[in-house]
Formats: sequence, structure tokens, C-alpha cells
Amino acid sequence: MIQVNVPVLFPRSGGVLIPAAEVTSVLRRVAAGWLSLADGEDGETEFDPDTIRALAGALGRLADQIDVECIAYASRPESPPGRA
Repeated sequence: MIQVNVPVLFPRSGGVLIPAAEVTSVLRRVAAGWLSLADGEDGETEFDPDTIRALAGALGRLADQIDVECIAYASRPESPPGRA
């Protein structure tokens, strides 16, 4: 079982924020756990190994996409005040 402590921010405007690096880390850790199940030789899972690998790959791609979007956002030139 994977246990993860994730910092959660509660902005005054409402809602909940979680740092993107924490989200991508959790996604990659879950994917790695699934891959270890799929690659187990002792038949420790009843799930189809190819399906598990495909799902783990999808999680990895999602984590990569989040990273790329955050890098692109952080790399943008700052807008003048009052403009988004």
C-alpha cells in the first residue's frame, strides 16, 4: 500500500490547491506500483498484465502532461497588472 503525505492549501477564495509536483509524484508512484504488479512472476494479481501496463502508461503520460503545462505556464513572460 502506498502512503503519501500531500500538502494541501486552502486559499481564501475557496477550493483546495495541491502542488502540481506532488500530484505528478503521486501519479508516478501509483504507476510504478501497478507496474510491479504487472511484472510479478508469482501471479499475485488477477488483473491482466497488459491492461495494468497500459493504465500505468496513461498515468505516466498524464504526469508528463501536467509537468509540461506547468513549465509552460511558469515560463510565460509576466503580464502587466490587471491583464491575464
